[in-house]
Amino acid sequence: MNKEEQLFNDICPYPDSMFHEKMEHLVKEPGFEHAVKWVLPQVDFQEFCKELLQVQDKETFQRKIMWPFLEMLAAKTTSGVTMDGVENIDCSKAYTFITNHRDIVLDTSFLNLCFLRAGLPTTEVAIGSNLLIYEWISDLVRLNKSFIVKRNLPRAKALEAASELSAYIHYAVSDRRQSVWIAEREGRSKDSSDLAQDSLIKMLGLAGEHDFHDNLMEINLMPVSISYEYDPNDYLKAREFLLKRRNPDFKKSQRDDLFSMETGLLQPKGRVHYTVGNTLTDELKELPNDLDKTSIARDVCQLIDCQIHSGFKIFPINYIAYDKLHDTDEFACHYNADDVVGFERYIDEQLAKVEDVPDLTADDMAYMQKMMLTMYANPLKNKMSASRYCRK
Repeated sequence: MNKEEQLFNDICPYPDSMFHEKMEHLVKEPGFEHAVKWVLPQVDFQEFCKELLQVQDKETFQRKIMWPFLEMLAAKTTSGVTMDGVENIDCSKAYTFITNHRDIVLDTSFLNLCFLRAGLPTTEVAIGSNLLIYEWISDLVRLNKSFIVKRNLPRAKALEAASELSAYIHYAVSDRRQSVWIAEREGRSKDSSDLAQDSLIKMLGLAGEHDFHDNLMEINLMPVSISYEYDPNDYLKAREFLLKRRNPDFKKSQRDDLFSMETGLLQPKGRVHYTVGNTLTDELKELPNDLDKTSIARDVCQLIDCQIHSGFKIFPINYIAYDKLHDTDEFACHYNADDVVGFERYIDEQLAKVEDVPDLTADDMAYMQKMMLTMYANPLKNKMSASRYCRK
């Protein structure tokens, strides 16, 4: 382990020098065995472990193990994973890919799948410590090129963690020429109205040898839009909205997070599409010299939002949801009667899964239905706004 790896050894991906040792430990974990057999019910676990133990580094792990697994998962749970804008990526450069957040596990997994298909290097992945419920999960993600974002810390510790995280991202992108991925905000937007979080931008600019503006310039921020036709967690989000309406202090449990991860991983998603935008370098250069950090972060968030919203792929269900929510037929030319019937049936079937909330009323069901329509209407709403207000 070199000096830099030692500096970031509690958050960075495991170095290849430790790969085999950590894999040997991982395959002996009962929780890992249970997860593998649950996701791959037909697998011969002992043979699978032998294959894993022949792998000696992270890149080989991603290409020999993760790539076939993700192709299988895409075939079973999607109607296709596609990408456009790949020509915007210069293979000689490293980027900080920043995206909206749709799925806890698959946002970057499918992004890296698209990169593998295109012959591009995969990214390192930011993952919140709140999701690393067991030690073996932490080991698995760090073997798969993930770095840790420390969550739920006291204020003083949170600032230290933010500085460490920023320094690691700058080290990865600027020194190692390794691209990274991070979501534009902490946690998913429950209503699918994706907005970049200025605190994230401020974190990214903490490290570096220059001022805040130039620190952001050096990590090559590149927005990427993620569009899911169906969100397997939509009914869980609607349920959470309802529980928060009943009790504003409601908070999800670790079990809720695990179930969201499982649902997002294995349930149908329809079509999944990525749109790679352009780096923010030119726009950052044009910002006035006298802006303070808060103003720069605000403007960068707006630039990210404009690119991500503009890049959304809009599906018939988005048009249907918008028209239903606003009691209009403005977008009726984008769908037919069968599409409407199918979408209504889908909403009913998803909401029927909300079985553990006591004393559900007709008003509760109507509220959850409205929230689901909102989730599917918001990508279209935001794309329309971007077309009017964002610079071309």
